[in-house]
Amino acid sequence: MRFFALTGALLLALASLSSAQTATPPARFEGQIIYQVMPDRFFDGNPNNNQGVNRADLRAWHGGDLPGLTQKLPYIQKLGATAVWLTPVYQQQTANSFGTAPYHGYWPADFRNVDPHFGTLADFGTFVKAAQGAGMRVVLDQVINHYGYEAAAVRARPGWFNGEAQCTAATNKDVDCPLAGLPDLRQSEPQVRELLLGNADFWRQQGVQAFRYDAIKHVEGPFLRDLLSADRQAGTWTLGEWFDADTGTVADWQKEGFDSLFLFSLQAAMKGSIMAGQSLDGVRSVLARQNELVRPGEVALFLDNHDVPRFAQGTLFEDIGQERTKYGLRALMTLRGVPVIWQGTEIAMRGAADPDNRRDMRFEEVWTPGERAVFEAAQGAIAARKASPALSSGPLKLLPTLERLSGDLLLFTRELNGQTVLAAWHNGKARKSYSLKLGTLGVGWAARAATSSLFAGQNAKASVSGGYLHLSLPSQDAAAFRVE
Repeated sequence: MRFFALTGALLLALASLSSAQTATPPARFEGQIIYQVMPDRFFDGNPNNNQGVNRADLRAWHGGDLPGLTQKLPYIQKLGATAVWLTPVYQQQTANSFGTAPYHGYWPADFRNVDPHFGTLADFGTFVKAAQGAGMRVVLDQVINHYGYEAAAVRARPGWFNGEAQCTAATNKDVDCPLAGLPDLRQSEPQVRELLLGNADFWRQQGVQAFRYDAIKHVEGPFLRDLLSADRQAGTWTLGEWFDADTGTVADWQKEGFDSLFLFSLQAAMKGSIMAGQSLDGVRSVLARQNELVRPGEVALFLDNHDVPRFAQGTLFEDIGQERTKYGLRALMTLRGVPVIWQGTEIAMRGAADPDNRRDMRFEEVWTPGERAVFEAAQGAIAARKASPALSSGPLKLLPTLERLSGDLLLFTRELNGQTVLAAWHNGKARKSYSLKLGTLGVGWAARAATSSLFAGQNAKASVSGGYLHLSLPSQDAAAFRVE
């Protein structure tokens, strides 16, 4: 009997170990395309919750809500996105601060309820059910650094927050001092820790599959690691925001347990190269560091978001902004990682710094021909990416470029399951043809007749003959070609 008991215990232990090893593999978003929404600025589906709305004031509530987002899911599907990231929908402080309403969701008062301006918890459930029924994943923004300025907890629980004494004594001011004066949570305080861990569990129970964690640079590291461990055990994908993160920062936090961070250094390089017409060498330099990343296919890639000026704002002229946004969106769809599109970037909406970059979303019935053309370019590039295993998930390999061409021509391949796609970014101000030796590029492709870009509506060609790659590229655009 003792033998059988020990054997049974051993088998149970092995089964538990096996379960632990197989039940919680890293969550995967490689191959997904995320669409970022700020609900208040998206679509108003229920006018009955429009208390305090003033659409003439960019710092006021504008009336967008969860019922509106649910109604507009077909639009997001039409674009081709496969996941929706919502900025926070928590119940917010009721007062304004600095002349600004908490429309953005980052001034929470109750982390486990929906603000009445956005709807109800039932409305959130309806949205999640509709999104998942349409095959789309839901990413919810999680605030873990602070409460809103006027939240009741700030007065009721002073021991939860870092005050002036803690800030003065701090060796890490980013963590122990208030961000923009917001009441700074002490995650090492047991009740705060349990509150925040419980918040993640609460929203998982509402059907959320992934979290975007706000301002992680300002959160205590030990708590973050515990939070990420719990998320990993639950199978929740995690995306961290460390403002201005470069490849090294992203790599460090992937090692600590984040599935993904936003690669701000690549966003800055793309804006400089594509929108400002600078050399492509800046982009090349960032991509050259990809081998430092633990999970390069999970890194979040973006042209702009709610915290930076709009991508299209990089030029004084709206038509040029639209053309270069097409370039940027196509380029984004050639990269390895998880593309994130901020609402309105798919039509090249303009806007300077916050709050001008948070104008109300514009939909088809009011689009200009130029906006429609940008949308169609975005839609086509997303469709091509989703249709290509190599573009969706293949490793990225930079190809060497002659120094005299490197400022205007960036070439790399994406390869998976025997499919090879060549990405060609062209910064030249006029259409140009190139003939490049295969040996110089380090490839041995077979002869191939002229083929068109995978991106619909784009006049770009590539062929292989006589030991050369021949490219015919439009000015300031990014193309992708099957080469094997």
